[in-house]
Amino acid sequence: MSSLSLAAWAWIPIVVWAALAQTVRNAAQRTLTAEIGTLPATLVRFLYGLPLAALWVLGTCALGDRAGLRPVFGAQYAAWLALGALTQVGATAFLLRAMQERNFILAVAYSKTEVLQVALFSGLLLHELPGAVAMLAMLAATLGVVMLSWPRGGADRAAAPVAPGSRGRVVGYGLASGACFALASVGFRGASLTLGEGIPPWVAGGWGVLWAQLLQSLLLGGWLAARQPAALGAIARSWRLSSVAGSMGALASIAWFTAYAMRPAADVRTLGLVEVVFSYLVSRRVFGERLSRNEGIGLLLVTLGLVGICLQL
Repeated sequence: MSSLSLAAWAWIPIVVWAALAQTVRNAAQRTLTAEIGTLPATLVRFLYGLPLAALWVLGTCALGDRAGLRPVFGAQYAAWLALGALTQVGATAFLLRAMQERNFILAVAYSKTEVLQVALFSGLLLHELPGAVAMLAMLAATLGVVMLSWPRGGADRAAAPVAPGSRGRVVGYGLASGACFALASVGFRGASLTLGEGIPPWVAGGWGVLWAQLLQSLLLGGWLAARQPAALGAIARSWRLSSVAGSMGALASIAWFTAYAMRPAADVRTLGLVEVVFSYLVSRRVFGERLSRNEGIGLLLVTLGLVGICLQL
């Protein structure tokens, strides 16, 4: 296989690694959320990832071709990066708000429209339109995730906890969460494109994570300092687990950003749904549960979508 062919396929293992690292980060963050709260655990992801992001940037500058490792950050880069960083925080906030409406399943299902919304926003803002095969892969994977998210017992059981008037809020917050996640991906992809083709993807990825997490740490850290100052002490005391969550989060983010510099955001986010498969299989392995009929179909649809997005090159 030629070096050109290898470069065309290199984004696939990078995204798979990102999904694996993100699965580990999510596990650590779930424990932290129970110990220190949701927003402090969210800040941990950014704050404790900063040192590793800085080391990555320094390492690429020290070991690589210095002439190609000095990206120029202009106003367009800053605007795209800010869009990605801010909407990423907003996506989490909308998802948490949707879950507060006491219907976790609907909240997650509607937020997973992210993949389809990435395709929409990429077309509108970056003029990157997915092909027919890619679009079918996105639809299959999204439907599969929804089926995996649906509880055993059917739709009636899922709908029962929703109070009158609450379903509309769940739908609104869930779709807003998916839209913000989609805009974050498009923003990070747009930022990488402004750097030009002369910057290696891993360099663009490292710088993107460093700037984005610095902005997110300052904004969310400042909000917590003003509104929940005791949370900062809790974050400091939980430094061991926070270091795991932050470092794995940074490694995942560097991989995501590197992939965004190589492929359209819609392709990256669709393949990124492999994280759902990882998490689901691990959960089933731990609890020893067998797949239901709907879960089996959902897992098959996600797998078909992932294969399709890889083979549409």
